[in-house]
Amino acid sequence: MEIEEPPGDIPHDPHPHAESPRAVALLALTALGVVYGDIGTSPLYAIRECFFGPHRVPVSEANVLGILSLVFWTLIIVVTLKYHVYVIRADNRGEGGILALTALVRSHVGRARLRWFVVALGLFGAALLYGDGMITPAISVLGAVEGLSVTAPALTGWIVPISVAILLALFAFQKHGTAGVGAVFGPVMLLWFVTIATLGVWGILREPGVLRAVNPVHAFHFFAANGFAGFLVLGAVFLVATGGEALYADLGHFGELPIQIDWFGLVGLSLLLNYFGQGALVLTDPEAAHNPFYRLAPEWGVYPLLVLATAAAIIASQAIISGAFSLTRQAVQLGYLPRVEIIHTSASKIGQIYIPVVNWALMIATVGLVLGFRSSSNLASAYGVAVTATMVITTLLAYFVTRRIWGWSAWRAVAVTGAFLLIDLTFFGANIIKVAQGGWLPLLIAALILVVMTTWERGGELLAAGAGRSLPIESLIADVERGSVARVPGIAVFLSGDATRIPTALMHNLKHNRVLHKQNVFLTVQNEEVPYVPEDERVRVEELGPSFHRIVARYGFMEDPDIPKVLKDARGRGLEIDRGIPTYVLSRNVVLPAREPSIARWRERLYILLLRNSVRPTQFFRIPPNQVVELGRQVSM
Repeated sequence: MEIEEPPGDIPHDPHPHAESPRAVALLALTALGVVYGDIGTSPLYAIRECFFGPHRVPVSEANVLGILSLVFWTLIIVVTLKYHVYVIRADNRGEGGILALTALVRSHVGRARLRWFVVALGLFGAALLYGDGMITPAISVLGAVEGLSVTAPALTGWIVPISVAILLALFAFQKHGTAGVGAVFGPVMLLWFVTIATLGVWGILREPGVLRAVNPVHAFHFFAANGFAGFLVLGAVFLVATGGEALYADLGHFGELPIQIDWFGLVGLSLLLNYFGQGALVLTDPEAAHNPFYRLAPEWGVYPLLVLATAAAIIASQAIISGAFSLTRQAVQLGYLPRVEIIHTSASKIGQIYIPVVNWALMIATVGLVLGFRSSSNLASAYGVAVTATMVITTLLAYFVTRRIWGWSAWRAVAVTGAFLLIDLTFFGANIIKVAQGGWLPLLIAALILVVMTTWERGGELLAAGAGRSLPIESLIADVERGSVARVPGIAVFLSGDATRIPTALMHNLKHNRVLHKQNVFLTVQNEEVPYVPEDERVRVEELGPSFHRIVARYGFMEDPDIPKVLKDARGRGLEIDRGIPTYVLSRNVVLPAREPSIARWRERLYILLLRNSVRPTQFFRIPPNQVVELGRQVSM
């Protein structure tokens, strides 16, 4: 799952950079609990699914070495080369993630059809991540708690209730923020990776010959011996790479160096050692294949390992939930989702946001998955489809970056993209077989979210086109200067989506009240396709006449608009108005079904439903409600 906001105690710095070894070390430690939580818990179930899942292969020396070879080269090629070396460079002013990448590519594509294709790809990738975000907490927590079947088989029946209780507590805690516990995420994950590495070494010492699997010849022999069954097991092998998108998504919070230090210095090696240790155990004891992770630990260490694994699963789930919050905020700011309530749980930490509607939707879906699938093995059948599809989309979007931004030649861009795309499509093909076994669920969720996104965007465009028929602001100023409009004392701030046209609220005010305030400010919020806008470029003030000013406030998709602050900043940038309390005049649109709608009737009804349930502008833009006047109008699409 793509993780856009860290749940930990991260400084409010949109472009973090370390200036000392200590700062680098702190960021690297914090990143362990955010970036690598998902991929770090994959050892709980990945190897098991290869030998104990629905597409399992028999335990034999050739199969074990073949699978370990596939695991090794998957981590090297997909996670290391593709994400740590290639994709991580395709940042949007330091920010990563599928929507950040989409916005970056869109801003460099001129042709309308190609721009539409890029946006469609990006939106579908973002929609897929919601489906993945529902599965990841469920499979991680279930995989950890299933250690009870090893330590205390009599408690096997309690695995699902305990998992549900953990998830309910986790989601209920979200409204309090994670600043208090975020500081321990990194140290816990550090202990986790050291532990699984140690267990892996212990297993390898039992059967050192397992290290032969680094030779890719064993992978080729595996496919030759198993045929189509060997291809299907790639769906389980791919589980070792889930979470690879996270390191790219969190680029803006940690920077490239701390993320690279974690992977090359600890995480990658720990995962490989543990996977090879599990493989060695399966070679010496084929019966351990039903849960090689916990069987790898000595008998006295299984209970502590169960506690540590559960803590790691909770941390991984927390990162996924926080990522869903941030993904939603980005989509809202870019105009792909309706306004939602965004609660900041910390005054100083940019990662501390809470979106109630997303939290409860994820909770219902995640708990439903646990109750419906009842085991991590069953959930693994639904896992991977969304992730592989997102990886394919990331590879395609990265191609546009190489050509349009990096200036690569066509042959070089096609060669690199083709190589990664071949691997991505191979894994996608192995995972798409899982559709009938549960893989349909994330695809269905993604399709529904994509419909919502495209409907909201298209509906907003149609309403904006209708508003664009209003007169230019200059014509109003000319009438006022001729003295044809009565004036009343005070300051009025009119919010408008088009900085060049008369705001709809002002048109209605003149039509019904036939008066105009002594001083008038036309304020437009522009959402840019960059993560952050520098403070010195945030506000632009223009004097249109003796009592008219235009303000354009620019925000990135990782920022939240604050209209009162904009007005305060504008006073320091040439806005000369009285110091009185301003009145914010807003237009409230009531959209009614049209006789002949411009979009499909069902999409029109969906847009109306979304609009009615979106957060009011006063709340979203942080406008004091006792300073607001709303003028309603009825419109149709």
